[in-house]
Amino acid sequence: MKQGRYVLLIFILLLTACAPDFGQSPEETVIDENQDETQQETAIIPKYNLSEENYRVLIDSNLSKARGVITNQIANRVDIDELEEGLRRHSTEVYDPESYYFQEGQYLTEDILYSWLERYDEETDPLGLNPEINGTENPVEDEKANPKYLSHILEQNYLTKSEDDVMELAGISIGIAMKSVYRFQTEIGGPYYYENIPENEMMKEANELAGEIVARIRQTEGLGDVPIMLAIYREASQSSLVPGNFVAKTNIPGDSSSVGDWQELNEEYVLFPSESGQNTYPETWATIVDFEADISNYFPNYVSVIGKGFFRDGQLNNLTIDIPVSFYGKAELIGFTQYVYGLVISAFPNDFNLEINITSGDKVEALIVRDAGAEEGFVHIYN
Repeated sequence: MKQGRYVLLIFILLLTACAPDFGQSPEETVIDENQDETQQETAIIPKYNLSEENYRVLIDSNLSKARGVITNQIANRVDIDELEEGLRRHSTEVYDPESYYFQEGQYLTEDILYSWLERYDEETDPLGLNPEINGTENPVEDEKANPKYLSHILEQNYLTKSEDDVMELAGISIGIAMKSVYRFQTEIGGPYYYENIPENEMMKEANELAGEIVARIRQTEGLGDVPIMLAIYREASQSSLVPGNFVAKTNIPGDSSSVGDWQELNEEYVLFPSESGQNTYPETWATIVDFEADISNYFPNYVSVIGKGFFRDGQLNNLTIDIPVSFYGKAELIGFTQYVYGLVISAFPNDFNLEINITSGDKVEALIVRDAGAEEGFVHIYN
């Protein structure tokens, strides 16, 4: 899988190598019918996608109708990224990127989502999907016994183009983000409390929530008969350096409002080097530890390597490694990058996608990328 920055670098090289032909547009203009008739407008479709696994994104003035909600509801940035990117990744198995186009959610608005994400209260929040609390004299125990399981509901739209260049909604994907740890206060300025939520308990709640969410989606204008890909995401803790993971998904045909059997997903992100990484994936852990030792022998000024591996069904799919180092000159950076690239070729198997970022302070100094199956990699040193 080509990395986004890798492709961007190629684009930059192409743009600087030759003069662009402004006479030929790299996009095409279509009518976005994903609106009511009084608000239909034109949109732009990029002619090229970045890889076979990426969607072409519809470019128009219609940003997500719930823009900003996700950052208010999910505290960890890595969870936000994985919820969005992971939902697109799972959507490719239902909506082929060769035939479908991506658009941010246009139906579940900010007001709708906030009303659904509240605790249920018959008078003040009748649409709330999180558990109701009947207060007692012990608010901490009340919160622990009734955690707010549901963090966010992410909508993504997938469109097809007709022969008349009209974009039509062909399916949606819904990501239901559930907490693994409930963090709460009982009073403003008071201490934070934490309640762990077991995965089986979370999944039981998610299954019940999914049925109600689908029923409400079917009552939403424009979504009464579109296929739905529904996925459950389990967040990591707020301080985690790696994101959580999708645990289950299901497909709902356009003529159905019922949530059928869930397909269990076996995927996770693992931090290296770490005790959990050593216990769960000892071979990957050993490779990274040896890699770190080789670097320390060559270069005394480095801090440590930080690896993040993405595993599906027990197999490593992607590994990203950050190497923070202090450099005192360009030649030093070039020599170090060459040395690291040599370690990549000799030490790492090529059955997964590998990305290495060499950093100094807050700046990325060099990038090394090797795709799964490739014998050689790509190296770029930033100016």
